[in-house]
Amino acid sequence: MANLSAAKKSIRQDKKRRISNLSHKSELKTLMKKLNSFIESNKADEAASILSLLTSKLDKAAKKNIIKRHNADRKKSRLSSKVAKLKANKTNP
Repeated sequence: MANLSAAKKSIRQDKKRRISNLSHKSELKTLMKKLNSFIESNKADEAASILSLLTSKLDKAAKKNIIKRHNADRKKSRLSSKVAKLKANKTNP
C-alpha cells in the first residue's frame, strides 16, 4: 500500500484510466467483430459504413495511446483491403 498522498492519488488515477482504456478497447473489438460478420455475410454497404466508424475510433485510440499507432494502421489496412475485395466481388460476380 502506498504511503505518500501523491502515490495514493496516482493509484486512483491509474484505476480510472484502466477502466476507460478497457471500455475503449472493448468498443473497438465489438466494432471489429461486427465488421467481420458483415464481410462474411457479403454485406458491402454495411461493412463500408462500419469501416469508416472503426477507422475513426482506431485513430482516436492511437492518439490517446490506448493502442499503438502502427497497430491501428495495420488493422485499418487489413480491414479496408477486405472491404475493398468484398466491393470488387459484389460488382463483378
